[in-house]
Amino acid sequence: MDFELSPKAREYQAKLQEFMDGHVYPAERGYAEWRAANDPHALPPVVEELKAEARRRGLWNLFLPDVSGLTNLEYATLAELTGRSHELAPEAVNCAAPDTGNMEVLHMFGTREQKKRWLDPLLDGEIRSAFAMTEPEVASSDATNITTSIERDGGDYVVNGRKWFITGAADERCTIFIVMGKTDPDAPVHRQQSQILVPRDTPGVTVLRHLPVFGYQDQHGHSEIVFEDVRVPAANLIAGEGDGFMIAQARLGPGRIHHCMRALGMAERALELMCRRAADRVAFGKPLAAQGVVQEQIAESRMAIEQARLLTLKTAWLIDRHGAKGARTEIAAIKAVVPRTACQVIDRAIQVHGGAGVSGDTPLAAMYAWARAMRIFDGPDEVHIRTVARQELRPYLG
Repeated sequence: MDFELSPKAREYQAKLQEFMDGHVYPAERGYAEWRAANDPHALPPVVEELKAEARRRGLWNLFLPDVSGLTNLEYATLAELTGRSHELAPEAVNCAAPDTGNMEVLHMFGTREQKKRWLDPLLDGEIRSAFAMTEPEVASSDATNITTSIERDGGDYVVNGRKWFITGAADERCTIFIVMGKTDPDAPVHRQQSQILVPRDTPGVTVLRHLPVFGYQDQHGHSEIVFEDVRVPAANLIAGEGDGFMIAQARLGPGRIHHCMRALGMAERALELMCRRAADRVAFGKPLAAQGVVQEQIAESRMAIEQARLLTLKTAWLIDRHGAKGARTEIAAIKAVVPRTACQVIDRAIQVHGGAGVSGDTPLAAMYAWARAMRIFDGPDEVHIRTVARQELRPYLG
């Protein structure tokens, strides 16, 4: 098992590091100040400036192997770098969720017309998208619970249902939803669901509200949406009827690598901030860095990050060689391990910073909100732990 990067990947890494140091980090304060003074879901102008600069440097759509030529393992190291500035960097290089997953779906399963109308402008960074699966009335950690209906009516499908925490929907650039619902409630349990493209401006689509996370309103938002007798052409169906669960599973392997490596990038930055604070701050006559309890927090953080990163890189390596099915246990494991690791490290950094850690003067509070939410979105910890346990017990249960 070899995690050595190719010369091409090392070149991308160096270029991305230079972009982060010279453009992304310096833009963070202005980004936050602009959002504080304007509609929280409006787009700060600096984002488009960063996108243009990233594209000029060839740092664009790096997540998609058929475009970048990078393996999942090689892209993982780049995703970690972007996670250090989680609000700005992923979008600056057109590698932000949920667009990445939606682009992967359209790339794998979209028709020529679907790709031309939706995938191409997404790849160009002209629009944004959302994935509408989670529902307020059912435990959506079990996707078979979904109640939204997608019913055939002549040459159309009619969509009815309610979704919430739909990431990206508050952004005015979000023009297309991939909606998951049931086309046949009587089919076998994993053949009941389908996925369909619903343009935002379709009659019957109502964005009710934008939901905060720990009081934060992300620029892209997390929204509650009602679909009431929403009629779209049958050609908007992705793949075939009953393929929804399969499509959802196909997007999860690489997507979880992206999420987890970005979270580790956040943890690395939190550890860096913790060390700087410990070196600069004096308490009881000596720097915090000389206090044994703080040293332990720093050491525990470093060890946890290294362990979580190695497991994630192993998972990426397995996906590259055996596909998502060949890495099923590891994919579940990293989704439980990494968010918990990130939360622990960020929490320690907050503690070392004292009041500053929970304020807006450092990025730590916002980072913690995102990392803690990650223990729920894309499936809660308990679902992934259950998957690991089942795989481990299989040889013993017959």
